[in-house]
Amino acid sequence: MAAAAAAGPVFWRRLLGLLPGRPGLVALLGRLSDRLGRNPDRRRRRSPWLLLAPLLSPAVPAVPSPPCCLCAEGVHRFQWIRNLVPEFGVSSSHVRVLSSPVEFFELMKGQIKVAKRRVVMASLYLGIGPLEQELVDCLESTLEKSLQAKLPSDLRVSILLDFTRGSRGRKNSRTMLLPLLQRFPEQVRVSLFHTPNLRGLLRFLIPERFNETIGLQHIKVYLFDNNVILSGANLSDSYFTNRQDRYVFLQDCPEIADFFTELVDAVGDVSLQLQGDDTVQVVEGMVHPYKGDRAAYCKAANKRVMDVINSARTRQQMLHAQTFHSDSLLTQEDAAAAGDRRPAPDTWIYPLIQMKPFEIQIDEIVTETLLTEAERGAKVYLTTGYFNLTQAYMDLVLGTRAEYQILLASPEVNGFFGAKGVAGAIPAAYVHIERQFYSEVCSMGQQERVRLQEYWRRGWTFHAKGLWLYLAGSSLPCLTLIGSPNFGYRSVHRDLEAQIALVTESRALQQQFHQEQEQLYRRAGVVSSATFEQPSRQVKLWVKMVTPLIKNFF
Repeated sequence: MAAAAAAGPVFWRRLLGLLPGRPGLVALLGRLSDRLGRNPDRRRRRSPWLLLAPLLSPAVPAVPSPPCCLCAEGVHRFQWIRNLVPEFGVSSSHVRVLSSPVEFFELMKGQIKVAKRRVVMASLYLGIGPLEQELVDCLESTLEKSLQAKLPSDLRVSILLDFTRGSRGRKNSRTMLLPLLQRFPEQVRVSLFHTPNLRGLLRFLIPERFNETIGLQHIKVYLFDNNVILSGANLSDSYFTNRQDRYVFLQDCPEIADFFTELVDAVGDVSLQLQGDDTVQVVEGMVHPYKGDRAAYCKAANKRVMDVINSARTRQQMLHAQTFHSDSLLTQEDAAAAGDRRPAPDTWIYPLIQMKPFEIQIDEIVTETLLTEAERGAKVYLTTGYFNLTQAYMDLVLGTRAEYQILLASPEVNGFFGAKGVAGAIPAAYVHIERQFYSEVCSMGQQERVRLQEYWRRGWTFHAKGLWLYLAGSSLPCLTLIGSPNFGYRSVHRDLEAQIALVTESRALQQQFHQEQEQLYRRAGVVSSATFEQPSRQVKLWVKMVTPLIKNFF
């Protein structure tokens, strides 16, 4: 009887998939069948802070789910994502997974040194230590060489950071970059994003560091000519030495590089522009992010970013139509004779953007749909440096049928471990959230299907985020999400985020991502009831009381 009940949603999903020309209806009824198949007795936890959230950030209207036309087999079941964002087909030979902070740092320096046309870097902040200075020196050297060239230089450097984080302290990201702006004013642009939700009295009352909780520029993209690094890592010394993150290097991918250049330019246009005297200005004609009308600013920012997404999506659709549906289709020999020697694509990349302040929530929609559609027998490996899943994500993990292995930071490798003041209690708050989630898993009898693991490595901190999806019956992942989001309230509702969904048919590339996943999980211990009995997992009463009030800010 139980087996029949569990099979019901699957049966209805397959039946609904036969409906022609009704993708929206299929998606809606499919979600309803999922909900009917979930445990009706499951408790829904809601943070009381959600009642106060509208005071700091306005409500955002709900966005409908994307049309889901999933094929019965193969990785092409994910092609529905191109209804929302551009789809870039590449050869897996152009994709390389990096494994260490040192490799990430050395690759960036090497790429800066050989860049001829553009360097685009989007990060939360740039640190102020000697390693960060090495990066700045590399940029200065490359810009100097471009000036010494016989022909006029086309090299442009564009850097996008967060205003509040990049302005913290007397020596900060801004002071690190001022020499570049002063020496190369025509070639260097430094944009500082300021959230529109930090304004008025709130902006004056909230002190430095705490003002960063309202919203940030959190995208991490590093681009050199036509090569792109997507990561969750910031430009700071720990991310170059002993802070574990994830990184994927896309080589010779001009369409993807153009897209992310345009995206960073778009966010830069709605940000404050750093000047050579350390002042900031708004781009001419743009609404000021915190002095101007908030609704007008957000509307303009939405249009600027969505124009980039939609124009790239149109371009890629036209390219797809010309390549696969044209009557004058070039043969492979003709293409080679014309100079196009790029291998046929076996890997597809979808940029997922999340900017809830601007009513852009593509990443949220795609992530929720992927979790919803994860079928029985599929395995999802999900990792985050800060375990604070949104209620929607928790509901999907607990209510769907796939197996989940969730990797999070142990308190000792949490980035806030040992911090001064209130921030020092944040690892304990994460332990409290983790214990609550684990208790719910146990109360539902889901311990075998949903497993928590804690990463630990002596002398290191943990910042890796993303997921790997293994289809039922497969020993290798065909899809991975990699980029800046942490799957938490901040990532979904407050910050500017970007990641990619990478889908591949290449077994060699699948093996790379499988090895990446194994390397991270190899340093993890399984969470059990005994975990929370350890002295290091004891949470003070005041932390338990405060956590529901502050969990949406870290």
